[in-house]
Amino acid sequence: MSVSLADGLVLREAGPADLEQIGALLTERGEPGDALDHRLVVDDPDAGYPSCAVVVDGDRVVSTATLLDEEVRIGSVRLPAGQVELVATDSAYEGRGLVRALMRWAHDRSAARGHLVQVMIGIPYFYRLFGYEYAIDIPRTQAVRSLPTGESTPTGEGAPLLRAAGPADIPAVTALQDAAQAGFDVAVAHPQARWRWLLEHDASSLRVLERAGSVAAVGRITPPGEQMLLAEAAAVDEAAARELLRAAAALVPEGGLRVVHRAGTVTAAAWQEFLDDGPRRTAEQYYVRIPDVAVLLDRLRPLFRERLAAAGVDRGGRDVVISTFGAHYRIPVLADGLGEVVTGGPMQGPGLAKGAGVAPDQLPALLFGPHGIEGLARIRPDVYGTDEELFPVLFPPLTADFLSYYLPY
Repeated sequence: MSVSLADGLVLREAGPADLEQIGALLTERGEPGDALDHRLVVDDPDAGYPSCAVVVDGDRVVSTATLLDEEVRIGSVRLPAGQVELVATDSAYEGRGLVRALMRWAHDRSAARGHLVQVMIGIPYFYRLFGYEYAIDIPRTQAVRSLPTGESTPTGEGAPLLRAAGPADIPAVTALQDAAQAGFDVAVAHPQARWRWLLEHDASSLRVLERAGSVAAVGRITPPGEQMLLAEAAAVDEAAARELLRAAAALVPEGGLRVVHRAGTVTAAAWQEFLDDGPRRTAEQYYVRIPDVAVLLDRLRPLFRERLAAAGVDRGGRDVVISTFGAHYRIPVLADGLGEVVTGGPMQGPGLAKGAGVAPDQLPALLFGPHGIEGLARIRPDVYGTDEELFPVLFPPLTADFLSYYLPY
């Protein structure tokens, strides 16, 4: 299927004949490793060329974008999601709406694949033009100021060894990451296909710490330079986490290693005393887009029911009402749970229904973010809950851990 655009340009699905031109465009307008990353996606049977679209001027590729499959877990609910990546436009064709057309393609394809949300790492502000809003905090990085000492590190056979990960390590690596993410309210894991891509990725290398023949820790390490970054680290125990930190630091003889903080994990506990704990200087967040509020709220009903039950909140048969002012959503409270979401028209004063008012651009932050309704209400006049018992339970502050193809640093 192709779409005719202005000036004779055509948007269509990419194909093998476009690969070289797409790679050249991504390299010119992005990073040198982007061409390899694109090839890994389109060559993988779990993604392939249908994941990528191009805009062509005759035979010339002048713009491109790729849609990746993701899954967002929130509590016990798993939401199929999409993420747009590898977006580039020839400089001579900028300002002609090509990215807008490609984003429309990506969102249509995302909907066809059953995605209920889209997530993204994106340049500041730009993707808000396409319905994305900032929602999930990106964790800060911390400098390593000292290294663990005083531990007896075995030598010889069975000694800890930091090495490049291989295909046979993927099950162990996946298990480590699952354990690390289990304590977070919101989690985005790497799909199995991406683990294969990360084995050949240029922008970072996937390393495992092998101890006594088993994978005991894992992390992604950026190439040598003024500073190196150790990200997505996970370990079976604190001893393995400290070994991972020592081994990664040894790759940077002049110092300059930074690590990504994953609060509440084994690595965070093991590394706490060795890191600088400076304040966050700027806000950094992942984008979230909600294409259909009613559909998403309906999918989240089991989570809302769990939260109400855990808090012992009795609604007495009164519906839960959430207004985005231009529309409102009513969730019936039944004897055996919550009924299907009912969408209604504009509701400027949800307080009359003991409801919550949430500006539509704040919904992603409310549902996935670290502030909860009480925190948002302190900084946003257009977010509030009139039932002070109910809405803090339904919309609490959430912790999050997000694994992405590209590290957001």
